[in-house]
Amino acid sequence: MSEDCIFCEIVAKKIPSKIILEEKNFVAFQDVNPQAPVHFLVVPRVHIESIDAVKDNELILIGQMVKVAKQLAHEIKLKGYRLVFNNGREAGQSVFHIHLHVLGGRPMLWPPG
Repeated sequence: MSEDCIFCEIVAKKIPSKIILEEKNFVAFQDVNPQAPVHFLVVPRVHIESIDAVKDNELILIGQMVKVAKQLAHEIKLKGYRLVFNNGREAGQSVFHIHLHVLGGRPMLWPPG
C-alpha cells in the first residue's frame, strides 16, 4: 500500500467510494468521473504503479482483473463493453495505481460518429 495513493486509500476504506465488488485481491468501484453510462474500475489491492511496473510474477493479476471485469459486466447484463488500461501520463493515466476501466451502457464505436 502506498500512503499517497487515492486507490490504496479507497481499498483500505479510508476514502468512501461506491464499491460494487470486494474480493481477496481486487476491489471494483464506480468511477467518480464517468465517461459512459456504466463506468467502473477494477483495482488490485496491491499497489503497482503502472502496467510498465508489472513484474512477470504479477502478470496473472492482469488476467484476473479482466475476469472480474467480465463477471461484473455479465452480472449487470451489458451487451458490450470496453476495457481500458491507461499506462503513463501521456496515455491519460491520472492515478498511478494500475486499474482497469470498464465502460458500457451505450454504443462504444470507433471511430466515433
